[in-house]
Amino acid sequence: MSASALFSPELIQKYDVSGPRYTSYPTAVQFTPEFDAAAYVRHARENLERHGDRPLSLYFHLPFCASVCYYCACNKIITNNRRHAADYLERLFREIGMQAALHGGARPVAQLHWGGGTPTFFDEAQMSALMRVTGEHFTLLGGDAGDYSLEVDPRTTPPGTIERLRELGFNRISLGVQDFAADVQLAVNRVQSEEETRRVVDTARATGFRSVSLDLIYGLPHQSLASFDATLDRVLDIRPDRLSVFNYAHLPHLFKTQKQIDAAQLPAAAEKLAILERSIERLTDAGYVYIGMDHFALPDDELSRAQRDDTLYRNFQGYSTHSNCDLVAMGMSSIGMLTHSYSQNLKEAAPYYAALDAGRLPIARGVELSEDDRIRRDAITRLICHFHVGMDAFSKRWNVDFKDYFAQELARLAPLADDGLVDIADDEITVLPPGRLLIRLVCMTFDKYLEAPAERTRFSRAI
Repeated sequence: MSASALFSPELIQKYDVSGPRYTSYPTAVQFTPEFDAAAYVRHARENLERHGDRPLSLYFHLPFCASVCYYCACNKIITNNRRHAADYLERLFREIGMQAALHGGARPVAQLHWGGGTPTFFDEAQMSALMRVTGEHFTLLGGDAGDYSLEVDPRTTPPGTIERLRELGFNRISLGVQDFAADVQLAVNRVQSEEETRRVVDTARATGFRSVSLDLIYGLPHQSLASFDATLDRVLDIRPDRLSVFNYAHLPHLFKTQKQIDAAQLPAAAEKLAILERSIERLTDAGYVYIGMDHFALPDDELSRAQRDDTLYRNFQGYSTHSNCDLVAMGMSSIGMLTHSYSQNLKEAAPYYAALDAGRLPIARGVELSEDDRIRRDAITRLICHFHVGMDAFSKRWNVDFKDYFAQELARLAPLADDGLVDIADDEITVLPPGRLLIRLVCMTFDKYLEAPAERTRFSRAI
């Protein structure tokens, strides 16, 4: 019996609730302005003293886009004025110097990512300058020793750009596709031909990028099981190394551009669940490993190996193999993570510029993790990355009695076990195949902040 066949209309209604995607725990909803630049500096200095031997992961938020995609929930600036990019880089260079001074420029950068927005909004000279300044302050690894990646929009990537990015040291590339169906593309204002996508993919492979990833979204206007199946046909022919299949989060009360999407044209929860299940079936039949929730990778990919080795991690960029890194985030709205804290930069350009012009780090808010936060984060991370938690090993790792510490959580898991989502044994919680489709719901049982119903209004639907 298929996984979705186990979900009656009553169960679909029961589990179609709002909840976090758990790129962090606590989630960004718990960040407060009380955690300001001074708190961040204190945490950074303490972290360097205690964990200065850990490598770094660098994230740069490059927010500019030439046009708006209606579904997008990213922090972005829509403009065709390239002068804005120069102004932004001027401030970003200042932030790079300030962050390097805090975290120790000699620590190796094991992971680097440019996100957005559209990083290829910047011209080749500007991208070269950003990598040069980064290398002047941080220790970048040569010879493809690190994972250096960026997001690319094939519609705004002129000839020669991919080759130049490879010369700059990038070895992983991610392309947004979302859907190849013409009516879906028109409804979300992202018209992108298959030929444009293949041109970038083929060039990346020819120039030595070791990983090409495509992003799809299900739950968009006009999508159906049949139409998404047709997109999967074309994606499987391209055969990327990694593939993300995201659940569209329709939150027009939070993201104004989503008001351009007609909610009446969105597929129902049952249809979305069928699309997800079909994606899992088709991709796994084609040789991909279902990493979890929204990620797939070929068996020899680092993500697949990390999951087999029980070392997979999840952060603000999704699944990662670099759980031992401190994440230093730069650029407006970017979110960083140190051992015991999260922090986020100012979200708007003007205050971000003003802070750096005044010689201040542009920290807007954050949160210091309690021991309970760290314990729960570990449980959630293991569930969402590996689909199981060994209770005895967990108890020894944190010097707690798992069954006693999580007595209420185990009680909340019992109905999910009755519905066939999880198996609760004497020493282990295992997420069953139907539960993998709803892994967010399993993780939510360990989230103490969701005890207040109002907290759920800022999250997308689980189905």
